[in-house]
Amino acid sequence: MGAQFSQFFPPHPTFTEADFKSQDGKIFIVTGGSSGIGYELVKKLYRRGGKVYIAGRSEEKARAAIKSIQSAVGGGGNLDFLFLELDDLSSIKTSAEEFKKKETKLDVLWHNAGVSQPPLGSVSKQGCELQLATNCLGPFLLTQMLLPLLEKAASESRDYSPGAVRVVWTSSQIMELSAPEGGLVMSELKKPPQDRTRNYINSKTGNLFLATELARRVGPSHGIISVAQNPGAASTNLFRHTPWMKYVAWPLLYTAEKASNTELYAGLSSDITVEKNGCYIVPWGRIAQSIRKDLLDATKEVENGGTGRAKEFWEFCEEKTRDYM
Repeated sequence: MGAQFSQFFPPHPTFTEADFKSQDGKIFIVTGGSSGIGYELVKKLYRRGGKVYIAGRSEEKARAAIKSIQSAVGGGGNLDFLFLELDDLSSIKTSAEEFKKKETKLDVLWHNAGVSQPPLGSVSKQGCELQLATNCLGPFLLTQMLLPLLEKAASESRDYSPGAVRVVWTSSQIMELSAPEGGLVMSELKKPPQDRTRNYINSKTGNLFLATELARRVGPSHGIISVAQNPGAASTNLFRHTPWMKYVAWPLLYTAEKASNTELYAGLSSDITVEKNGCYIVPWGRIAQSIRKDLLDATKEVENGGTGRAKEFWEFCEEKTRDYM
């Protein structure tokens, strides 16, 4: 229980903007970077000279965020917009191809965007439960589309230390607190329960599983690091569908700026080595020393003493996105 308590009341961040060097020449994507935690992360990366793409559905909001950041920071790297509609699988290939026209590599992909507890019955353009689609299926497909550019960045070993190229997935503390035994009930993915909170939990557990599976699949061969993170409870527009939660959880909510340190650590800290690929990051930038045993077992293959549930979920995502590759 101590591990959970320390996520509710985290110690001071040990890796902040003051702790990382110039990011000149680095290419980043931050989904949902026009507001909240993503916005604060983009600001820090830009200040250090990185080229950051704010990926989202609204160019108007992204351009406003870019203007605001440039005004607040002054000089920095480069900022650009990438259209991305995570709940429409048919559009993601176009977004990836648009990015490939501009860049030949990608250093870090932050899956920061997400949706929490929309009205019951909300679905994606393809008719999937909206939280599963936006938080898991869309990010999964985008990662697959951009994997060659991540591999290209990782192959430039003369310029990058091992483990510098990363994919960061956003999970939540609610996963450890409320996920069912084994992490996921696979039948709920095909027939979502009439419980929007449970569907949110399923999507956040799915993010952990996608992170560990990607680490297992591309870590040894390509040196790409993949981690999941709980950024920490912050007052952002993630609560737009449940505004009452801001009042109920107010004593436990922090600023988006503070939570962005978790994402910064997950994407840039040298603490996360190749040997620690697939680890879980908690506020405000720490490698979790323990995680629920059944969840840990789920991330391992059956032949390695696990249940193979993460592999099952990966294969489910492959099946759901195959026609959109």
